[in-house]
Amino acid sequence: MDTGSIAFILICAALVLLMTPALAFFYGGLGRRKNVLNTMMMSLAPMALASIYGLIIGFHFFSGNNSWIGNFDHLFMNGVHMAKNSLFPANHIPDGLFSGFQMMFSIITVALITGSVVGRMRFTPILLFMGAWLILVYYPLAHMVWGGGFLAQIHAIDFAGGDVVHISNGVTGLVLALVLGKRRDYERLDYRPHNIPFVVLGAGLLWFGWFGFNAGSALAANGVAINAFMTTNTAAAAAMLSWMIIEKIMIGKPSVIGACSGAVVGLVAITPGAGFVSLWSSIIIGLLVSPLSYFMISVVKKKFGYDDALDAFGCHGIGGMFGGIMTGIFATPALAPEKGYVGLVYGSGKLLLANLTAVVFTVIFTALVSWIIIKVIGLIMPIPVTDRAEAIGLDDSEHEETAYPTFLGLDS
Repeated sequence: MDTGSIAFILICAALVLLMTPALAFFYGGLGRRKNVLNTMMMSLAPMALASIYGLIIGFHFFSGNNSWIGNFDHLFMNGVHMAKNSLFPANHIPDGLFSGFQMMFSIITVALITGSVVGRMRFTPILLFMGAWLILVYYPLAHMVWGGGFLAQIHAIDFAGGDVVHISNGVTGLVLALVLGKRRDYERLDYRPHNIPFVVLGAGLLWFGWFGFNAGSALAANGVAINAFMTTNTAAAAAMLSWMIIEKIMIGKPSVIGACSGAVVGLVAITPGAGFVSLWSSIIIGLLVSPLSYFMISVVKKKFGYDDALDAFGCHGIGGMFGGIMTGIFATPALAPEKGYVGLVYGSGKLLLANLTAVVFTVIFTALVSWIIIKVIGLIMPIPVTDRAEAIGLDDSEHEETAYPTFLGLDS
């Protein structure tokens, strides 16, 4: 084992965990002030839930070589050594650290889903949904991609979570938004972010944490980690610049919210290929993802009328799909994990076909299972809040707290 890699992955794991409170600020600032605490709580709750789940059952998806789900030899971390890499000899880090790093991914993934349903979903159903979703969607997908399962067997590649993290949470968010229906004032009132400095703080910390997310996925302090670090920053910068240009063309003025959104979609899009693509191609990926995401949010969402409150699908779902396809186009021979499965620009279409198959499979699998989970929960308890609760705000109705006390009792 390499003590330098151990130290590096410990720091990266902490950075990935930091992304969840960062997301709480990002989502909280984008929402309405009467719902800010509820919005932040939906992001923070997975830090508790997914941590315990990861301890009990999470490691199973890296064990076993079947197509769909791992074995259960390591429940409650049984046999997972904290000082040795006895289960994965090729790793440069102990099995326990590998498990802890992957646990942080499950936390941020399930937190990202909640952006689609802020302001109208009861807290207990979302907690139940998160628990079931981790077992039935996230862990199986992680096994299929990173544990030698179905998607790995068809030679699809996903460096840090295009399929497992972003497509899964974006599609799930869309399913929940469609099942829940629209907010009571949707398309009648103009929803504006209540605290843009929160958004900037959240976006900045997400960008910072993403270095752990992507560079750490090399699982060693090596050249692949450095490549992932550089492509991550480059794609985020290019996407931010691209979004600002689009807004200047379309509405005449670039916005702070738009700049932050551009950075995030750039980070999403580079995630599947951060350790596989070159720096020059990361610029292209960043420049192109912003127009696509902007079009989904400003045109497609309005045309179809679905209420994806904070655009989890438009940013993460679409960005993840785009990134997976771009990985199939730009993965370099020097960095691609399998000989012959390289990007289309290097003369082979096999990887692109495999990644397209993975994207389609992930969308269908995630949508179907997520729909079943939320429908079953709906048979047990009401999922949306009442009209009155939505009107007064979920901070009060769900938590009996207020982020900004006023003597007049007024809020908006």
